[in-house]
Amino acid sequence: MHRPTAWEKSLFTARKRRTVLMATAGALAVTALGGTSYAATNDTTAHPETQAQTDKAAAQSTSDARITITPGPGSHGVGTADPVRVTVGDGKLTKVTMTAVATGTEVRGTLSADGTSWKANGTLKQATRYQIAAEATDAKGRSATENATISTVSPANDFVGHLSPENGSTVGVGMPVSFTFDKAIGDKAAVASKIKVSSSSGERVVGHWLSSSRLDFRPAHYWKPGSTVTVKMTLDGVEKTSTFKIGRSQISTVDAKTKQMTVKRNGKTIRTIPISSGSLEHPTYNGQMVISEKYRQIHMNGATVGLTEKNGKPSYDIEAVPHAMRLTDSGTFIHGNYWGGDSVFGKVNTSHGCVGLKDVRNADDGKTPAAWFFDNSMVGDVVVVKNSTGKTTVSPGNGLSDWNMSWSKWVAGGTAS
Repeated sequence: MHRPTAWEKSLFTARKRRTVLMATAGALAVTALGGTSYAATNDTTAHPETQAQTDKAAAQSTSDARITITPGPGSHGVGTADPVRVTVGDGKLTKVTMTAVATGTEVRGTLSADGTSWKANGTLKQATRYQIAAEATDAKGRSATENATISTVSPANDFVGHLSPENGSTVGVGMPVSFTFDKAIGDKAAVASKIKVSSSSGERVVGHWLSSSRLDFRPAHYWKPGSTVTVKMTLDGVEKTSTFKIGRSQISTVDAKTKQMTVKRNGKTIRTIPISSGSLEHPTYNGQMVISEKYRQIHMNGATVGLTEKNGKPSYDIEAVPHAMRLTDSGTFIHGNYWGGDSVFGKVNTSHGCVGLKDVRNADDGKTPAAWFFDNSMVGDVVVVKNSTGKTTVSPGNGLSDWNMSWSKWVAGGTAS
């Protein structure tokens, strides 16, 4: 019989989990809020005219400006008095924002007179996750972007581990409660017994180990809109509580066959948007996916996953892909596409697995379909893909795709809460 180790007795820090990502075939690395992650881009074989548009966009977009954020992306245990800085070489900063993830509260900062550096003012809050987004331009006016997420140090005797979503946040109906641990858990029953998750709606909530280091909780169906979810964790007789609220219901269905996305808010269709999903060679996953991260712009570079030309240069190097939202850990995003023409959206599937919506460069037109969807979506919203040619359904542990496991299987291998 396995006895809980001292480490297993000191679990869980309430902060959003930091996902470890791996490149997959057809994926494209991006510099995003959590550091290096993966997204897809246009197919290079089936639609040469679309690839030519991508190449042109890459050539026009590559900026000499290079942004550095300190502490680096994904840093944990950052001191509340530690300096947070953004610097740029071969360019000038045009915009820097730093916000608390759970509340959206902005941290004020000071930009240097020459526009090459920015520093956060004052001290940060303990056990808080912050997002930093920086934009710059080079001498030719070409834009560059960089993003980072950092988490500040937790008070002494806090649990060790990662909880998502954050205390005090408001999320969509598809957001599971997710605990991840830095080590494999031996006595899963002992760990699970220290966690209780409940909903003000009275829904039954059950936990399920998706791996030896990840424990998620969810009800049979999506959370009830407007409800409050409470997570209670017990350590040495001391109970700690984290709560988050469920916003309105938004479920968007991407039909890869018709190449249209139907967006439903509280059960009513509010918009239908032409899309372009994965090509025959690189089909988009079918199944229920959940938005886990949002980025106004992200940097895509093919060289990071071996997508290079004969001369060694990256097949793509697009500094600022607009309005991107992560759907899976393995690389599925739904994002804006400004290099595809009108002959693409609603008419042909061209990507390496992402879902593309029409957009403009620099994400500066709020009226585009991609901008509208970005502005009207929140972390935890559900995106369902159907009729993709690959016939492969995304696995429950790939991102926040818990809902792809049947309730009977979830409960059979789960732990009651």
